[in-house]
Amino acid sequence: MSASSASIINTSVFILTGFPGLDQYYPWFSIPFSSIYAVVFLGNCLVLHVIRTEQSLHEPMFYFLAMLALTDLCIGLSTVHTVLGVLWGLSQEIGLDACISQTYFVHGLSCTESGVLLAMAFNRFIAICNPLRYTSILTNNRVIHVMVAILMRSALSILPVIIRLKFFHYCRPHILSHSFCLHQDLLRLACSDIRFNSFYALALVICTLLLDAVLILISYVFILHTVLAIASWEERLKSLQTCLSHICAVLVFYIPIIGLTMVHRFGKHLSPSVHALMGNIYILFPPLMNPIIYSVKTQQIRSRMKKWFSLKMK
Repeated sequence: MSASSASIINTSVFILTGFPGLDQYYPWFSIPFSSIYAVVFLGNCLVLHVIRTEQSLHEPMFYFLAMLALTDLCIGLSTVHTVLGVLWGLSQEIGLDACISQTYFVHGLSCTESGVLLAMAFNRFIAICNPLRYTSILTNNRVIHVMVAILMRSALSILPVIIRLKFFHYCRPHILSHSFCLHQDLLRLACSDIRFNSFYALALVICTLLLDAVLILISYVFILHTVLAIASWEERLKSLQTCLSHICAVLVFYIPIIGLTMVHRFGKHLSPSVHALMGNIYILFPPLMNPIIYSVKTQQIRSRMKKWFSLKMK
């Protein structure tokens, strides 16, 4: 083992990886990545601003949308300093405590986003399948309780495995697979007993992301059954269109997760750059696309933004 490898192993500093073998292109890569982060921040802040300032948007659907936008904004804030730090050539090193903190926020916020998408699916289910009781079921107090429950689930469920990361012995070279920290990446470098973390993380994925996806699918089965019972074709189309933006958000969230999981599980022969690309898609694609989807597909948001921009231009 070289002296440089030994020094890496014996310190609590980890080396972040951008796109292996493409280091000379980092200045060029930094341009689209910087633009994407700018769109993530501006787009989600704009959605939050429109919802906050427009009194007519103060209803359950838009409360959940605001929580989704805030979650996407936090995902961007939790990774921007390491991703752009690597591409700009500022630093490829990150301390153990900072890496564990970033791991907590990345995975915790992903769990939060999954819970918000489930809450939005339940909102659509009530609005279409039981519209007469919509306001009595989704009261402001219940919406607040749901949002708090989502946050508590995300914040507390992941703590056991995150805390254990601090006490692991990392004896392998501290070279991470991405330009940000992930739980499975840190486990790969640990020489301690990681069985609890592996089994707990698997159970957590099943009980959160997978369960949320199944419940979302079930809710849309009931929604589709209700919509098909409507006699008027125009009314059917109108009802389905109210779900279109949410369906797009669900696909935008779950497809990158499935892709990253498949690459980690079955793509060991693939180039490290493919792994790096899928990792960046996993953290950037949903925060980038969600404000675009809801700005284009949600009539209330779209009209308020047009009105807001027209006033600014005068």
